[in-house]
Amino acid sequence: MKKENIKKEKLDEENLKKENEKLKDQKIDEYGQATLEDNGKNHKIHLLSIIGEIEGHESLSQNTKTTKYEHVLPQLATIEDDTETDGLLILINTVGGDVSCGLALAEMIASLSKPTVSLVIGDSHSIGVPLAVATDYSFIVPTGTMIVHPVRMSGMVIGAPQTYDYFKLIQDRIVGFVSSHSRIEQEKLEQLMLNTGMLSKDLGTILVGDEAVKEGIINEVGGIRQAIAKLHQMIEEKNSNR
Repeated sequence: MKKENIKKEKLDEENLKKENEKLKDQKIDEYGQATLEDNGKNHKIHLLSIIGEIEGHESLSQNTKTTKYEHVLPQLATIEDDTETDGLLILINTVGGDVSCGLALAEMIASLSKPTVSLVIGDSHSIGVPLAVATDYSFIVPTGTMIVHPVRMSGMVIGAPQTYDYFKLIQDRIVGFVSSHSRIEQEKLEQLMLNTGMLSKDLGTILVGDEAVKEGIINEVGGIRQAIAKLHQMIEEKNSNR
């Protein structure tokens, strides 16, 4: 009887392990998220991927890679409320997207009490810039790019002073957020946004790798090794100050 109970317990453990692995794979497939906890430091790190286009108030084509606003918001709230989660690592490769929802996500990330680190692994264009600087510390790979440009919207827009004022208000919010969460001054950021000498058919500036660091937008050039090491360091510093 005792042997049968031991065998049953082992079988239950194996089934539970398989079910947890299945749930982890499903979480990665559907939401681009994972939990990093087998690191020997007893730190539980939530990994969040922001890729493709930021989907907000309007649904995009099924053929478009997107990060859905309504998926990320509950995850950020869960990370803040979960006492077992020690930190958040965000991988970014986005061409931008919904300005209002992207800025809302950036505000949510910035308000987390857990240590946070971002890593731009490809592109961080447009509203991806506030998302990259919303964390406590930011990295960009040597070939990563960031494009800063004025706020614009597709579709028909009534040419009225109120419309211009609305665009200016949104742009001021973005400029204020980026400058308050990085080392770049507002005036310098606006200069980069309104640059006419780089993009042939548009205003703005492309920054590659260490150029984003030199301008004061990103903290450091590095990859996944440096980003994870920095996050572990920040978690340990926070724990030691308790």
